[in-house]
Amino acid sequence: MRTVRIAPNFGAWREAARELLQAKVSPAEILWNETTGENELFTEEPVPHPTPLRVVNVPSAVLELARMVAAPRDARRWAWLYRVLWRLVLGGESRLLSIPTDADVRQLEIWRKAVSRDIHKMHAFVRFRLVGHDAENGHEQFVAWFVPEHCIMRLGTPFFQKRFTGMDWSILTPDECAHWDGVTLHFTPGVAANMAPAGDALEDLWRTYYRSIFNPARLKIKAMQAEMPKKYWKNLPEAKLIDELIAQSNDRVEAMLQETPRPAKPAPKNAYLEQLKKRDETT
Repeated sequence: MRTVRIAPNFGAWREAARELLQAKVSPAEILWNETTGENELFTEEPVPHPTPLRVVNVPSAVLELARMVAAPRDARRWAWLYRVLWRLVLGGESRLLSIPTDADVRQLEIWRKAVSRDIHKMHAFVRFRLVGHDAENGHEQFVAWFVPEHCIMRLGTPFFQKRFTGMDWSILTPDECAHWDGVTLHFTPGVAANMAPAGDALEDLWRTYYRSIFNPARLKIKAMQAEMPKKYWKNLPEAKLIDELIAQSNDRVEAMLQETPRPAKPAPKNAYLEQLKKRDETT
């Protein structure tokens, strides 16, 4: 049995798996062990091996799947990933990933879906707070706090880089923190929740917006809580309104039903639409 010690990130596993495949070490001979040294999350790209290893090419789709499956907080994932990689590269099962009923493939898909859901929740529930301005570039500076279920910072933050390119921001989590300065995206060790700002003046504006779009006639509490679990509420400024809006929903719906119907506004004049109407009338 060979013990393989790696930092708990995709880059470290990929480097170790590459060498193990080159040496044709079977999955049954390996005991994977996550090391727990300081700042290991930040060894994302290991130093290249001085001697190029001639390993059968692995399809990019397989590596992308492995990058996702490396994110769950489950120490079994490294062994599972290597076993699937072994079967794909050296086991003659090149079409393995197209067999959803395979036990190994099914487990990887379970992990992938869990990570994908966590990334989606991050994109939906991160709320930035304004903390200052950069005197040199004039950018507003924002900070957000988020607690992901899995180690998804490397996977989830490029979305914010693309969406909020023109502002400086940081996303703080207990695992690691992401920082964008308008030019580069970089990462630092995780922090405690008390390092995050408690609120800002924009939260009242956000709550006003949320109140205005809340539709009591379409309220489905179970569906809402499934999409927005209560564990995220403490970071959402609009969450303070939810209980109140739910309590008022029946009265608001009743009031809407009692309102006198408003006459429909005439359609605006539009030459193109008038032409289509005339054509329909003559056909």
